[in-house]
Amino acid sequence: MLARTAGGLACIITLESQQEDLPVLAYTTIGTSDMDRATAFYDALLAEIGGAQLFGMDRIKFYGTPGGGAMLAICIPYDEKPHERGNGWMVAIPGGSKEGVDRLYARALELGATDEGPPGDRIPDVFYGAYVRDPDGNKICFMEMKLG
Repeated sequence: MLARTAGGLACIITLESQQEDLPVLAYTTIGTSDMDRATAFYDALLAEIGGAQLFGMDRIKFYGTPGGGAMLAICIPYDEKPHERGNGWMVAIPGGSKEGVDRLYARALELGATDEGPPGDRIPDVFYGAYVRDPDGNKICFMEMKLG
């Protein structure tokens, strides 16, 4: 699916894995410097395809559909530096469980990734995650999420 944004086009793709039937992607994060403007834009745009805000906090909002599947998140970059290409972008990969998150995090570090945040609860009883940067500096989140 392609969506036109103020900064260009965003491509959202969901692929299914063969092992354990986990999706390859859980959500994609798009950075913004103006949350009110971005929220208004994505509320309206994603409503066109049945998407809506599912949850969030002041600096991040998650969009998806009631049936589940990959989500799109908009956020003020965590480091509070201005949004720019690459700052605020991250790929999230589901671990399948907290133990799976821990295992992926440890393996990434073994393979040369650098730590960006050890495994732990980020939103209690909802979101457990760990963060790394791959050898090229791309930010990756390994996560387990329980909604509802």
